[in-house]
Amino acid sequence: MSELPSPKGAEVGRRIGVGLMYGLWRPRVLGAWKVPASGPLIFAVNHSHNIDGPMVIGVAPRASHFLVKKEAFVGPLGPFMERIGQIKVDRDTTDRTAITRALGVLENGGVLGIFPEGTRGEGDFAALRAGLAYFAVRSGAPIVPVAVLGSTERRGRLIKGLPPLRSRVDVVFGDPFEAGDGSGRRTRKALDEATERIQKQLAAHLENARRLTGR
Repeated sequence: MSELPSPKGAEVGRRIGVGLMYGLWRPRVLGAWKVPASGPLIFAVNHSHNIDGPMVIGVAPRASHFLVKKEAFVGPLGPFMERIGQIKVDRDTTDRTAITRALGVLENGGVLGIFPEGTRGEGDFAALRAGLAYFAVRSGAPIVPVAVLGSTERRGRLIKGLPPLRSRVDVVFGDPFEAGDGSGRRTRKALDEATERIQKQLAAHLENARRLTGR
């Protein structure tokens, strides 16, 4: 079995994230109290900008291990991301190593972060890949929906690819929910049904987050 991501590393990553995210932008965090204080958990995060993952790592009340595309592990960033407990995943194949490591995080009572849309897009949870349902049903871990809003509204003048410095980014945590139907089934049909349930919950959370934040 491959070595599991380090919980201590993830906590170091969280502390670095706190300094960076609050230093560069003005995050407004809503619903953090809904995040269970212990036990396995999955953050399901909408994905419209590259800072969405680091933002959640920095503002969440618990350290997290995100599944991150292998293309992001380039140069010195690669070893750094490994050290802070993030999980490299090859999206073009069934990456058994990444799956094992992600399930290991949940088995050890940690927090797994997933962008269920798979790639950066509109960030509206419209198209979900089956990975989230698989991890949720297989582990039994509850899912906490997370909406990051405001990261794509305007482009920064200094660094075009980032939101303007000191601009406000909202991060809204939702109520934890179970993806499975309670039967423990992991058939293709059960995963399809779970994906459908997840889609409805995430879309409803995003709508609520937009209403709450006015975005």
